Amino acid sequence: MKIGIDCRLWDETGVGRYIRNLVLNLQKLDKENKYVLFVLSKDYSNIKSQLITHNSQLVKADVKWHSVEEQLKFPMILKRENLDLMHFTYISVPIFYNKPFVVTIHDLIPYHFPTSQASTLSMPLYNLKLFGYKFVINIAAKKAKKIIAVSNVTKEEIIDHLGVNPQKVVVTHEGVDCKITNPKSQASSKFQISNFKLKIKKYFLYVGNTYPHKNLERLLETFKLLNSDSGLVLVGKEDYFYKRLKRKAREMGISDRVIFLQNVSDQELVDLYRNALALVLPSLMEGFGLPALEAMENKCLVLASDIPSLIETCGNAALYFNPLNINDLADKLSMVSLHTTEYGELERLRREGVRRAKLFSWRKMAKETLVVYQKSAPNP
Repeated sequence: MKIGIDCRLWDETGVGRYIRNLVLNLQKLDKENKYVLFVLSKDYSNIKSQLITHNSQLVKADVKWHSVEEQLKFPMILKRENLDLMHFTYISVPIFYNKPFVVTIHDLIPYHFPTSQASTLSMPLYNLKLFGYKFVINIAAKKAKKIIAVSNVTKEEIIDHLGVNPQKVVVTHEGVDCKITNPKSQASSKFQISNFKLKIKKYFLYVGNTYPHKNLERLLETFKLLNSDSGLVLVGKEDYFYKRLKRKAREMGISDRVIFLQNVSDQELVDLYRNALALVLPSLMEGFGLPALEAMENKCLVLASDIPSLIETCGNAALYFNPLNINDLADKLSMVSLHTTEYGELERLRREGVRRAKLFSWRKMAKETLVVYQKSAPNP
């Protein structure tokens, strides 16, 4: 087959890591099919340098996702390649594309948090955008040969909200990038990241974006109540919500204990995981829990909200809390902060986390995706 893969979000966090690991593992696994990778011009050279076989070609597709141009121009770019199957790796699908395709749906968070608080747009424009999102994803779900979900929780969401046949939805769990499992990195009492000149004896860590459903304002409120000398390090991307959270920390008078980092390399992220008291994930909803998986692989304790997707990811290898209960979260943070690494239960959770992380792999995800391609192939 000649299979297209939408790689326009290659350089993004989250979905970008999914795309990168899918493509690079398919390179190793599949010597029969031909792949066409649709990329942004700015990523072209970087992606080309990482390809290890000659069964892939790159096609520039400088089309912004979630745009009118995507609906009108992108289908024409795809049509020129005469693909047997297209994989849209994100829910931004051109509704006028009529050849066989599969789509990956990472979550349906906008169905649960449809407010202008989660957008820089005015309420009328946001409602229009939300309508467009739901319209596109419903059309895509109905037209797709197969739908890939990143968790069983997301699969159930897709079935409930989009009304598709359960047999149409396939779960392929994510994994831990080999760049986030560097054995050379070790925990150190004199921890310092040279690029950021960060020196902290004890800190909790958060990794991810700062959208409202991530529940980070409640984390700051909890942290202010915490009677501890521990710091809080947030690793994210400088955007509207990141800046807003910075202002919130200043207004609360805790900016000296809360450190915001961005443009963190994979090696630096490993260092952060391995030296943290714990990774804290206070989310109200997630499609999967990739930072939790990365943390567990690096022997970092995970404190997670007791939502279904994080429980599916972490199993019995995390310390859970009610994300709506500040006192519950404060108790868990205090317990971790006040005890040493020799504390039995916390050490057990760390060991269990390492074992848990081994159950997930990007290679396995790519193999399962290849099976989806084969089952979605058009009849000869």
